[in-house]
Amino acid sequence: MAQRRAAISWVLYVWADHAFATIVATFVFATYFTQAVAEDPIKGASQWVLMQTVAGAAVALLAVPLGAIADSGGRRNALLGVSLAVMVAATLGLWFVKPEPSYVLLALVLAGVGTVAYEIASIFYNAMLPDLAPRERFGRLSSFAWGAGYGGGLAALVAALVFLVQPDPPLFGLDAASSEPVRACVILAGLWALVFGWPALVFIPKPATQRPWGEAVRTAMAELRTTLRAAVADPVLRRFLIARMLFMDGLVTLFAFGGIFAAGTFGFTAREVLLFGIGLNITAGLGVIGFAFIEDRIGPKSAIIISLWALVALGTPALIVTEPLWFWVFGLALGLFVGPAQSASRSLMAHMAPPEARSAWFGLFALSGRVTAFIGPAFLALATTMFQSQRAGMATILVFLAAGALALIGLRVPRR
Repeated sequence: MAQRRAAISWVLYVWADHAFATIVATFVFATYFTQAVAEDPIKGASQWVLMQTVAGAAVALLAVPLGAIADSGGRRNALLGVSLAVMVAATLGLWFVKPEPSYVLLALVLAGVGTVAYEIASIFYNAMLPDLAPRERFGRLSSFAWGAGYGGGLAALVAALVFLVQPDPPLFGLDAASSEPVRACVILAGLWALVFGWPALVFIPKPATQRPWGEAVRTAMAELRTTLRAAVADPVLRRFLIARMLFMDGLVTLFAFGGIFAAGTFGFTAREVLLFGIGLNITAGLGVIGFAFIEDRIGPKSAIIISLWALVALGTPALIVTEPLWFWVFGLALGLFVGPAQSASRSLMAHMAPPEARSAWFGLFALSGRVTAFIGPAFLALATTMFQSQRAGMATILVFLAAGALALIGLRVPRR
């Protein structure tokens, strides 16, 4: 009973934190910042991208050391709680960002801190997976959690639109002239994360041995070089992280520029782009839940490879078609395989990571998803400029996905 409650709490946590991803980082606050807070949309977009870049660099610097501290001190649960608290506080603070350029710095700092906390929390969260299920069910639990993430983010977004953004006049006495209905969305996101995230801190068992914080930090720093050297020397881990860097560059670019491509090539309106984004999240959730019962039978490596080749197969006609209807068909079908590729990556890492350095290895896992994230957009921009075609730019995504799949072929996953 306690094990099941812990597993449910673990799944519920990702339902909680994806409100930040959808409301703050993607759809609502990011748009509000570029259109209402910044001096103009172009400058606002540049400032937002710069903030994301700085946040990514911070995650890259902090991921492995904090993971090592969690391992050496048995403080995985405590560090998850600290990360959640920082993310919630930063999110709630965004309420004070008014639609004036003088609030640009406050918005960027708070959004950046929230982004770093969101990403760092995933290190400790992911490292808990092997403690919550037997090895033969890693894939199932990981898939259920990833599906819950899509569901939670989507539910929070729908609640924000229905109760805060769309009502005219606004509900709860909010002032539309000062953008309070949109700003209230971050209050919803913060409370959503807090309400649904706390069970993970209470019901997931803590490690049996916990060192004092000072001793944990000293031990982690002393052992960090050895841990990194052993990890980097591991040919299986090295190959997997390179493969993940490649296909994550493709997936990140797909989500970042899919809406832009739809608007520029097929003339999607802002409303249609939003509906497409919602539809993509729905199909991604359905796909990852469907794979929950397949991955543990075929193995996480096979699940990733199948998902990546399916994305290439569906992405090719999505770039060729000229009718919006067919773009909707192939575009939404892509979502069915986005979630399984990401979820299976986590369960594959859970199979590979040694128990004594699990958080540090998941720090490297987080690093691999961040450190080269700029390369995909850079190649897309270069191809778009060279060929004067958005289709050519988006085609670079397929190259990254295929390269990641090829890098995984022949990978021998050790049984730890």
